[in-house]
Amino acid sequence: MRPTHLAAALAVAIAGTSFNALAQSAPTAQEIAELKAQIAALQARIESLEAQADAQSDVNITQAKAIEEAEATKSKVDKLAKLVNDTKISGRMYYDLTNIDDKNHGVKTDKSGFAFDIKRFYLGVDHTFNDQWSMNLTTDFQYSSAISSTEIYLKKAYVQYKLSDAFMLRAGASDLPWVPFAENWYGMRYIENTLIDRLKFGTSADWGLHASGKLAGGDVEYAVAALNGNGYKNPSRSKGLDFEGRLSVAPMPNTVLAVGFYNGTLGKEKQTVNALHTAERFDVLAAYMAGMTRLGVEYFQAKNWNNVLTVASDKASGWSVWGSVGLNSDGVTLFGRYDRTDLSKTLDPTLRDTYYNVGVEFPIAKGVKLATVYKHTDQKNALLTKDLKTDEFGMWGEFRF
Repeated sequence: MRPTHLAAALAVAIAGTSFNALAQSAPTAQEIAELKAQIAALQARIESLEAQADAQSDVNITQAKAIEEAEATKSKVDKLAKLVNDTKISGRMYYDLTNIDDKNHGVKTDKSGFAFDIKRFYLGVDHTFNDQWSMNLTTDFQYSSAISSTEIYLKKAYVQYKLSDAFMLRAGASDLPWVPFAENWYGMRYIENTLIDRLKFGTSADWGLHASGKLAGGDVEYAVAALNGNGYKNPSRSKGLDFEGRLSVAPMPNTVLAVGFYNGTLGKEKQTVNALHTAERFDVLAAYMAGMTRLGVEYFQAKNWNNVLTVASDKASGWSVWGSVGLNSDGVTLFGRYDRTDLSKTLDPTLRDTYYNVGVEFPIAKGVKLATVYKHTDQKNALLTKDLKTDEFGMWGEFRF
């Protein structure tokens, strides 16, 4: 019962008693005074109870508002926590401090000298909407010697739908089937691009539709893509689509055998420009990776890769072999690589590219590596109409988070 209701009941009871008394005998002056005092005390009590009720009502309203505000704040915090938990930010930087001796027909070029370079800096954002839908945005910073300036590109920008481990679909700019796969097994991307990427017979990402998946418990993997063909730096339209694919099998633990292909016009055929040839590439890779030990070989054949718009036809082929071994329990690793490529088997059959590197890698901290490396590149033909030699020595590093 509310205090006001209780006070009213008491007043009625007292008043009833008083009126009964009055009905029986006439009250004296003293009795009237006492009755007035009782009524005044009762009125004061009623006012006190009403004040307490009003105060309690204000407290209840304040508490309700505080609870409502706390629930709203908790809802905002929960949404922010979900956004943070479902979003990941990553970064990778490849850098070096080296001295280069670059010669063209025995004469030093302006590429020679001592410098600090940031070869690549990737900054990526991954967001997961649910178990099936997600997206990625990765920027690519680099220094371009062609324009003597820095450039920033979108390396990856895609929406992903994952039905299961057996099927995943991406729309946008994403990793291509071959180069990132080869980089993963090579393990020294911060030191040098893999074979076909180094010689520009392929690239690592492009705009299009990308499907991939793992079968047989992960022992079989596939990846296919329908592409613009221009590479991730150039999302312009082409007349038709290019296609790249890969199939890999793990015959034993820590091993892989893979084949790949590419077919298209590399984005060079437009509505007003007809392609005279189709660029083709066939890839093979076999590798072993366990701890700090890596062994691998990559081979490719290409046809008309640089001759899509020319009357002349040409072919190229090359191979790369690499290896690394740990020297101690701290992760110090000795590594080396050797590439040999016939760049123009039809038009200039003696033109060859020879590349090798040797170095020691030092893990500094989680996500931080340094390596002391020597590199040599030799590109020439029998008549020496082309004679390029480059020697480079210094420190290379990788930073990632």
